[in-house]
Amino acid sequence: MNKPKVIVIAGPTASGKTALSIKLAKKINGEIISADSMQIYKFMDIGTAKPSIEERDGIKHYLLDFVAPNIRYSVADFKKDAEDAIDEILSKGKVPIIVGGTGLYIDSIIFGIEYPEIEFDEVYRDKLMLKASSDEGIKELYEEAKEIDEEAVKKISENDKKRITRILEIYNATGKTKTELEVESRKNEIKYDYRVFAINMDREKLYDRINKRVDIMIEQGLIEEVRNLLEKYDEFPTAMQGLGYKEVVEYLDGKCSKEEMIEKIKQETRRYAKRQLTWFRKNKNIKWIDGLDDVQNNIKIILEG
Repeated sequence: MNKPKVIVIAGPTASGKTALSIKLAKKINGEIISADSMQIYKFMDIGTAKPSIEERDGIKHYLLDFVAPNIRYSVADFKKDAEDAIDEILSKGKVPIIVGGTGLYIDSIIFGIEYPEIEFDEVYRDKLMLKASSDEGIKELYEEAKEIDEEAVKKISENDKKRITRILEIYNATGKTKTELEVESRKNEIKYDYRVFAINMDREKLYDRINKRVDIMIEQGLIEEVRNLLEKYDEFPTAMQGLGYKEVVEYLDGKCSKEEMIEKIKQETRRYAKRQLTWFRKNKNIKWIDGLDDVQNNIKIILEG
């Protein structure tokens, strides 16, 4: 029996995934599932480059704008929600199109990684978060995570509080590393026929697009968006670790000038894009398309793939 086909469009930030996926969806009667770990959050529109209602052009999007910023949302949550969305789209006779740049989210789906129900130690979590609140503390936690699970640490940055603490929490709760659990879970059969594509782009062109996007975000009111969030919520378990948001918080706290904040957002976003490309290149089953190529030609490549 043939498995239902699901198209996946991955790639770095600012590479044109949104525009391509919407045009593809219109052509093949598809609906889109976001695989972006920041676009899930409500009230975080500008800094996440969340597609507006107008940009969505009548195409239904799933897993956008549905989690409060003070709620913790895990990869396991995403996998369940994404598979529910896939089933719903298929039940309508439409084509599911997963779109995003969060490698962990995409891998959880295409490799069928199961995340067991883990009872986390809240006291241990609070201790980690307290330590992670300082630059010195996060460096120590990074080194600790590296000793425990070097393979998982290779995939994240040295200041990714969310994923560094997650590695430590999983090991503390299960006695197994995150990598070990993922290897065990990949033995499960994959439910769907995933056709995975990723957008590549000339590095300088991509970096130029990133720099321009950051300038536009500032013009659109990113600083005010962050200020409103800080007034509305007391805590942010993961949301404020997002690119652009933590830098604006530092600016509002008087730790840097506006110019320094903007330059840091650009720099960190460029670094993130480089890590995204490295992540997706490890998957030898991905078919690459050129983000600077004609959109219709890329759609043709996807449909033939």
